Amino acid sequence: MTKHRDIDAVRNLSGDIWNVAVDEYQGGFLKRRDLLKYAALLGLTGFAASQGLGGARAAAAAGGTVRVGLGQPTKAIDPVSVTDPASIGVISQVGEYLILDDPKDGLQPKLALSWEADETASRWTFKLRQGVKFHDGRAVTAKDVVASFERLVDPASGSSALSAYKGILSKGGAKLVDDETVAFDLDGPNSNFPFYVSSDVYNAVILPADYAGDFEKTFNGTGPFKLESFRPKQGASFVRNEDYWGDKALPDRVEIKFFDDEQAQVLALQAGQLDVIPSTTRLELAIEGNPNFKLLSVQASSHDQVHLRTDQAPFTDKRIRRALALTIDREAVVKGLLKGRAIVGNDTPFAPIFPSADPSVPQRKQDIAEAKRLLGEAGVPNGFEVTLTTERAYDIPDYAVIIQNFAKKAGIDVKLNVLPQDAYYGSATFGSSPWLDSVLGITDYGHRGTPDIFLNATLKSSGAWNAAHFNNPAYDALLLDYSKARDLNAQRLVAGKIQTLLLDETPAIISYFSQYSRIVSSKVEGVRFTAISHLLLDRVSFVQA
Repeated sequence: MTKHRDIDAVRNLSGDIWNVAVDEYQGGFLKRRDLLKYAALLGLTGFAASQGLGGARAAAAAGGTVRVGLGQPTKAIDPVSVTDPASIGVISQVGEYLILDDPKDGLQPKLALSWEADETASRWTFKLRQGVKFHDGRAVTAKDVVASFERLVDPASGSSALSAYKGILSKGGAKLVDDETVAFDLDGPNSNFPFYVSSDVYNAVILPADYAGDFEKTFNGTGPFKLESFRPKQGASFVRNEDYWGDKALPDRVEIKFFDDEQAQVLALQAGQLDVIPSTTRLELAIEGNPNFKLLSVQASSHDQVHLRTDQAPFTDKRIRRALALTIDREAVVKGLLKGRAIVGNDTPFAPIFPSADPSVPQRKQDIAEAKRLLGEAGVPNGFEVTLTTERAYDIPDYAVIIQNFAKKAGIDVKLNVLPQDAYYGSATFGSSPWLDSVLGITDYGHRGTPDIFLNATLKSSGAWNAAHFNNPAYDALLLDYSKARDLNAQRLVAGKIQTLLLDETPAIISYFSQYSRIVSSKVEGVRFTAISHLLLDRVSFVQA
């Protein structure tokens, strides 16, 4: 579709949110990609397909084995409780979701063919794809879908998705309409609910209704590959699923090897023993300029959030919180620490990639003089001492040192307490977790296709991840308004108010949104992945020498 051709023909395909999106596209305020993403959000999958999404792919030779290096899973691999990137990468080969949140094209139908909301966006109805089978040969029905989500929202199940669904979907909310239809009655209106049943909630893999928590025995899913062998602490292999409902996988096999050390991964890649590995800044330096390897990246809403305990000194005073935020040179962090593979953040979860973000809200920049003025006004003109507690993971320890150095310029003495990941998260409950209890900390948050989960889980007064202990009734009320907003204008209006409030209160510092990358051998094509660690290998082919 071009900007000025047949634009009226696509109006009234849905309600107000769609028509406003079309208006914004016609006026040049919305990119084509974002228009297509909104089409998918509303379940207008036919429109998305007509614009070239999910169309025919170029022919590629089938066969071969894709060899993948991943980190060591942190515990038994179970879709219900999984949290680590390695386990998500493994599950990606065999498990599927109602919807895939594709980093390029947005929400794409997988086990759900279509979806729509009622007038209040409190009930969402999904039509399921027919002819889908689990690897054990049983047909997938609405009963399996209902059971999968009821399991995820059951506090007794050990589900890692409980925090994502808190206040959104409760036990009893997923309901069987018929064998091909599932309805979700939400705790309240939510115009972005399709993201919550997509791959963005990586635990939301559709499993058999009678699933008993023994996933590692069979890896029984619906995906394009099925289990060949699994060796705890060592790796796994998968073979093409010849009964797959969609296009059959191109590779014959996927072979995954687990590594305790990231340097060992890059050495194996350089030796020709692997085709795909995760990426970090250090590993990227190891392959920089080498034509035998390529770095693939997608922009994400992933970020490292600095929380400031609003209920504990010295951060009970918002002027002190703002002062610390003003010491950070965000552009320098993006260019230096992240080698330009990120975009600058503005201390709210509204990443610029979200169409609902209000771009008119002024960008916070480093201002040491203003930081010192605020500290003086708050009664600490000579600064203060504080301990920053964080996790030994990714680039976070280096980021902590950068924050420490920037803070010195305003007289703030930041002591560092860098813990192993397991120690940092503790039991992940208030009162027994350095993550949730420390006065100042840095936590990595993976990509989501909508800001909702960040807004609710990390900053809402009742949020399960609210490490800032932020309790602001005005903010909570705005979240409700945002969830009810049915068109882009209404969403952006509320988003601007939320962004402005968070800049004023500064319960958190979000100075960048990272890209998500993989390092790949130049001998393979078609490696796809999401910014939340899903690794999609069914379209991989090998370059002929």
